[in-house]
Amino acid sequence: MAKDVPNKVRVVITGGGVIGCSIAYHLTKIGWQDVVLVERKQLTCGTTWHAAGLIGQLRDSQNMTKLAKYTAELYHHLEEETGQATGYKVNGSLSIATNEGRFEDLQRRADMARVFELAVDVIGPEACRDHYPLLNIDDVIGGIFIPSDGQANPIDITQALAKGARMGGAQIFEDTNVTRVLHDSERVTGVETTSGTIEADFVVLCCGMWTHGLAATVGVTVPLHACEHFYIVTEPFDGVTPDLPVFRDYDACAYYKEDAGKLLVGAFEPESKPWGMDGIPEDFCFDELPDDFDHFEPILNGAIHRVPALETAGIQKFFCGPESFTPDNRYHLGEAPELRGLFVAAGLNSIGIQSAGGVGKVISEWMRDGHPPVDLASVDVRRNLPFQGNGRYLHDRVTETLGLLYAVHWPFYQYKTSRGIRRSPVHDRLAAKGACFGETAGWERANWFAPEGVEPQYEYSFKRQNWFEYSAAEHTAMRDNVGVLDMTSFAKFRLQGRDAKTVINQVSANDMNVDVGRVVYTQWLNERGGIEADLTVTRLTEDDYMIVTAGTNQVRDFNWLRRHIRDDNSAVLTDVTSSLAVFSVMGPNSRRLLAKLTPADLSNGEFPFGSSREIEIGYAIVRASRISYVGELGWELYVPSEFAAHVFDELFAAGAEFDLAPVGLHAMNSLRIEKAYRHWGHDITDEDTVLEAGLEFAVAWDKPGGFNGRDALIKQRDNGLKKCLVQFLLVDPEPLLYHNEPIYRSGKIVGYVTSGMYGHTLGGAVGLGYVGNSDGVDIDFVENGDYEILVNGEKYAAKASLRPLYDPKSERIKV
Repeated sequence: MAKDVPNKVRVVITGGGVIGCSIAYHLTKIGWQDVVLVERKQLTCGTTWHAAGLIGQLRDSQNMTKLAKYTAELYHHLEEETGQATGYKVNGSLSIATNEGRFEDLQRRADMARVFELAVDVIGPEACRDHYPLLNIDDVIGGIFIPSDGQANPIDITQALAKGARMGGAQIFEDTNVTRVLHDSERVTGVETTSGTIEADFVVLCCGMWTHGLAATVGVTVPLHACEHFYIVTEPFDGVTPDLPVFRDYDACAYYKEDAGKLLVGAFEPESKPWGMDGIPEDFCFDELPDDFDHFEPILNGAIHRVPALETAGIQKFFCGPESFTPDNRYHLGEAPELRGLFVAAGLNSIGIQSAGGVGKVISEWMRDGHPPVDLASVDVRRNLPFQGNGRYLHDRVTETLGLLYAVHWPFYQYKTSRGIRRSPVHDRLAAKGACFGETAGWERANWFAPEGVEPQYEYSFKRQNWFEYSAAEHTAMRDNVGVLDMTSFAKFRLQGRDAKTVINQVSANDMNVDVGRVVYTQWLNERGGIEADLTVTRLTEDDYMIVTAGTNQVRDFNWLRRHIRDDNSAVLTDVTSSLAVFSVMGPNSRRLLAKLTPADLSNGEFPFGSSREIEIGYAIVRASRISYVGELGWELYVPSEFAAHVFDELFAAGAEFDLAPVGLHAMNSLRIEKAYRHWGHDITDEDTVLEAGLEFAVAWDKPGGFNGRDALIKQRDNGLKKCLVQFLLVDPEPLLYHNEPIYRSGKIVGYVTSGMYGHTLGGAVGLGYVGNSDGVDIDFVENGDYEILVNGEKYAAKASLRPLYDPKSERIKV
């Protein structure tokens, strides 16, 4: 019988896997004892119990690596603290490469680890075998070894976290199912369970593959779907010793773990098997799924090639069980935008054990402080859009994402599944012009255009990919002539009402009390001065503002602004994204082209930079805003969706005499990075301030009423900076920059590249990245250093600049 639950607590955690127990443990560590964890059956019974227990630390960003390192450190002393065995051992991890693309991927990740102070050894085939004597290395070209990685027993780890939580005052109730999440439409108020109702200030959904369905009952989108996960456990055989490291043969989609003299061999196959489309059985508890040896056989054949001794080893256990995966292989953390006080920690993509410590730490601190402790935008639940909760979308996408865990991390990789969801009104016209589409937030966007006779498909590489020269031509067309970018994927909001100016001016660092018809570039800051959003605001009328931001930030930015509208404010916020197409007409000849299509005076005197007004184009009336993200003269045209195809056709009909070029998003990226324009989520985040990012020009320090984050900025301005964003150009024109490459100043690592692209006008790879120094960073520090950037294990000299290397005075956009 389940015990009676308390009537009221501070926090209810739903789900007794390793994530839920870690959150309970960490909440007690910050002094919150009024914590209850409820588990529908028994602790670990869903997915945790059958996890492999691999503890890896090298992730794809600095903060994710820090959290993984914290997890490893936590597990190291957890048994001593609680008295509960964890099975944790530090035996290292070995990953091999059997082709050049994979080896460069591993090498670049090893480069990145230097920034994160994680020791990673790049080694040759013989050294791989030295670490793992069972290996056949005939086709191995190299690998990486991480000495501080390890493995643990998932059930024991979870029980240790649960015991630590109880020791700190938390209560844990098994056989207690949450039947309903309670709320008042604005904020969560508690839960109903099979053992009674619990009022609570916070509710955390960390119930694994059940999270999607439970969240949906209160209108919260948590996109994840279960897949079948396979592994075998062999009989004991010679050579399997306790000191064997965790071993990953990514190219064969397999991992290996020593297990009491036996070998566990698991798979992340390229095409997975979704499970649970008709719902998860109510009595599901420590259950296994039916065997599918035919599905696993290719993995086993590859394993026999890699570890020949497996050919004669007996199989003790063939296992298949469910684990949940997300549409982008990143987990879901944080407060739900739809409901205050409802937190999510789910969708761990088969890395829950190695992530649990860090997840518990950041969720507990987020609840305590009201904001994430570090930049977690890549895993923030606010990145999700409602359509991503669609069951068919999830089913089709996770057939791919499971396998991508072990795929090469190719630059510019595009998902193959669940495509064609959100399309611009001119999608067919772009396709007819040879567009190769990529996908962002469900939008099909033209990334580059293939010339006639060339198939618009990616051929992935870390070197110059097949579209490099085509994108270079688009880049040059926009620099020297005129081009059109379809930017319909922009998110667009309208803030209207008597208090619209008050609301938007308080949220924005720049001054929004401007003349009607002005476009203002601004940031939205948190109270710590960090950048929560980077966008433009156009004043349409006295009490009507249009906000334009990145499509990937549609939910996040809308939620941020909505939550800053007070109950006594007369202001209404509306998402109008779907109502407007956007065409960016940019380049030195953009004025001449548009002048053929409109009677409006587009001269610099009558239509200066930063102006916005309605003009006629063809038979349509569109809003033209003179602004640029590529560093050239141009206008963004906001076109009602039903007129979009007509306006697009008019542009290209009139553009024939100018050789008007369709331009893709890759060229836009190379153009913006030459001009050192920042990109939110890469170059600027909620951990970076406008002072550090070089955006002080967009701050209205003395506007009446101030703005969010002003006090923090003033304090930082008075105390001086410890880091600042710098633009870099590699002297050697051959290597390419993407992101996370270490930056050396006078032989010492001082930062890493936050975004990179080839600068076709500047003639080399261009990157942005923060240069840091604990004693302070100023102009002299930046300009008096000798810089190198590490690319694929080799350092390349770089020129550093605090001003844009292209058109530093911004003369071209204001002619």
